[in-house]
Amino acid sequence: MQGTWDPSLVGKIPHSAEQVKSQLEEKVDKKFPMFKAVEFRSQVVAGMNYLIKVQVDEDDFVHIRVFESLPHESKPVALTSYQTNKGRHDELAEF
Repeated sequence: MQGTWDPSLVGKIPHSAEQVKSQLEEKVDKKFPMFKAVEFRSQVVAGMNYLIKVQVDEDDFVHIRVFESLPHESKPVALTSYQTNKGRHDELAEF
């Protein structure tokens, strides 16, 4: 359903997360030793929004919001917002 957050689409999210790694590293001025998507939610809009929990170090996580436009628009995946200093057990909630 359009507009609601859905924890589905396994397999697509890790690729979307990896596509914005360099955008996040540039914004926070830091290189991450790892970048592993561990949890996600999706939202159908005029394209797709993803909330993704990413492990960036042994005990360090970030929450990212990613927008993927509709295929016919041929636009790159974009990092739209992020939250740093998150832990393994922090809830992945809309922000």
